[in-house]
Parts: sequence; structure tokens; C-alpha cells
Amino acid sequence: MTGTSMNLAIKDFQEQILNAANHQSVLSIEGSGSKSWYGNTNTHSKLDARTYSGILEYQPEELVITACAGTPLKEIEVALKEKNQVLAFEPPHFGEHATFGGAIAAGLAGPGRISAGNFRDFVLGARIMDGRAQDLSYGGKVMKNVAGYDVSRLLPGSMGTLGLLLEASVKVLPKPAASATLSAQISQAQALKLLNQWAGQPLPLSASCWIGDNKGGDGELTIRLAGAAAAVKAAIPVMSSLIHTIEVDPQIADVFWKDLREQQLGAFTDLASDQTLYRLALPAACGPLNIPNATNEIVLEWHGQQRWIKAAGDEVTFSAIKQLASAHGGHATRFKQGIEVDPSLQRFTLLSEQAHSKALETVQTRLRAAFDPGGVFATSRLP
Repeated sequence: MTGTSMNLAIKDFQEQILNAANHQSVLSIEGSGSKSWYGNTNTHSKLDARTYSGILEYQPEELVITACAGTPLKEIEVALKEKNQVLAFEPPHFGEHATFGGAIAAGLAGPGRISAGNFRDFVLGARIMDGRAQDLSYGGKVMKNVAGYDVSRLLPGSMGTLGLLLEASVKVLPKPAASATLSAQISQAQALKLLNQWAGQPLPLSASCWIGDNKGGDGELTIRLAGAAAAVKAAIPVMSSLIHTIEVDPQIADVFWKDLREQQLGAFTDLASDQTLYRLALPAACGPLNIPNATNEIVLEWHGQQRWIKAAGDEVTFSAIKQLASAHGGHATRFKQGIEVDPSLQRFTLLSEQAHSKALETVQTRLRAAFDPGGVFATSRLP
């Protein structure tokens, strides 16, 4: 985009926000719509963020890229690939035209999250427009920054309920020098035990996934090693000495990890019309769980700290799953709904329902009041 067209886009955003504030209406911020199914549904007027697009600055030597929110995510990844760099947390696209801003708003991370960190760990600075149409900037373009409150870290996962993201600077990392993927047939309990054991050792373990029967029996554990060539080479016999592993062909491995990131594996795609795909976030020490009304197949990511299960989409089942997750120090989300499941049902575990996050509800309320006092972005996509 040219400077003139970018200024016009900013002016248009301001006009839309002020008009909504004056008429006490609500705007739902959206990019390509690749994640429009995520979160609570709404029918509010759309504010299209794609009109503000482009990579503003890329400093490979500083490991920082700055881009407009409407920039296609794949455009950013292509630019990074040319310099042998990556977004280490592997944000899922869930669509060919996913945008940079949409990825930040959703705050989702792929298989690499367990070793690299979450999206908010990489956001250095942001420019936003609040509910008063004020153009505000926070943070900067370096890791060590003490310029005011770290507001930019609040944006990942906020789903457009705080303000309109205009630009963001994020940290990138060099692509690992070497990688290898191993697989083995073991039980869920054994997989959880080994993954927690390996996580505490100096091993280049960058991602893991176990897919198998939730009711017992063996499943397939797939692990990815990434880092220095010598470290990856040395780790393979260490892991193979404990379980019988086979090394996966690199091309097949790349497809597997991408399909896991984009939820294109059968465990995700074969969702019955009356089912819900639930996401459970659990502590590392949590063992196998007996999940009520669930199918036999379960997917464990992030060394078992993120678990995916398909079960009935009714309120009774969700309540039971929430209670189970809470009893083990975690929480649950209705991540994706079948077509026959009531779309108005609550998708997330409320902060007030969890002992470890109940106090945050007051903080969330105050933040929304500060950034959007008129409720211009009160879409309820995030409770």
C-alpha cells in the first residue's frame, strides 16, 4: 500500500468507529474471516481490517518484523523464509487468506508453542485504535523496552474486544539448523510420563503429539527434534533407548506437523453434526483423564498440556468437561461446533468459574472500560 492509501484506510477506520459510537452500535473486527467460527457468534456489522495491509519494516539482523494488521500471514512467512527465519510459535492459518492481525487477535499457536512460547511472548509493540477512534502506540521494536505499560501483550487472544489492531512488531527466530521427527506406538500414560521427563532434560524437543484411544491402549507418539545438528543427532539414540522409535521421512513429517497445526488430521476433521471439538488446557503433571460422553480418539499436544477431544455438544457435557478440567487445575473451551450444535451456547470457560483466574475478571472489565468505554467492540466473541 502507498502512504496515501494507508492514510485513507486509517481515516475510514476512524469514521466507522466514531459513527458506531455515536449511534451506540457494535462493530466486529474481521480480516479474511478464516477464524470467524472461533469464539462466540455475533451478527454485528463488520469492520474489514484488510484495507490496511503491508510489511512496514523487516530487520532480519534484529529478528524483528513490523506489519499492518491486514497483511496476509503467508506474505509475512514468505518474507521470513527468504532470510531463513520463522514465526517460532507456528500460528495456524485456518484459511488461505488468514491475516497477521487475525492471527494476533486469535492468539493461537501451533505445535512449536511448547518450546518457543506463545504469541504474546513475541509481540514487542503495537499500534491500535480504541473505542474513541484514538490512534495509540505501545511498546516498541526491541525486546528490552520500558516505555510505559506493556499493552501490546494484551492483544493476542483478545479477539478484537479491546480495540482495532493497526500494526504490530513481533520477534522472529532463525530456522533451526537441523530437525528430525520420530514416532513410536506407546500408551497415553507412558507418553505423558516420557514427555514430562524429556522436557526436564537438555534435549532439543520442539514439539510432540500423541493420538490414540482415550479409553486405554496404545496410540502413536510423534516427536519433533529441532536445533543444532549435533544436538538433534545426539538426542535420537537417547529417546530410542527408552522406546522403539522410527525416524519419519522429512517430507512426510513436514506434512504431518502442518496438518496438525491446521487441524487437518482426521481426529479434527471428522466432526459429527451434533459434536463439539473441545480444547482442554491442563498442567504438565496431569495424567490421562476419563472424559465424559467423548469419542475414543484423543489428541495430546504440547507434552499433554493441550488436549483435543470430540464429544456431545450439549451444555451438560460441556459443564462436566469444564468441571473435570478445573479439578485438575486447567480449563476447557468449546473450540469448534458441529452444524447442529446451538451456536449461541457459551464457548469458553468463564474466568469467574476458575479459582485461579476469578480475580482476573475484574481486570478484564476495567481494561475493556478503559479501551472501549462506549462498547463499540463489545461483540461478546470473548466472554
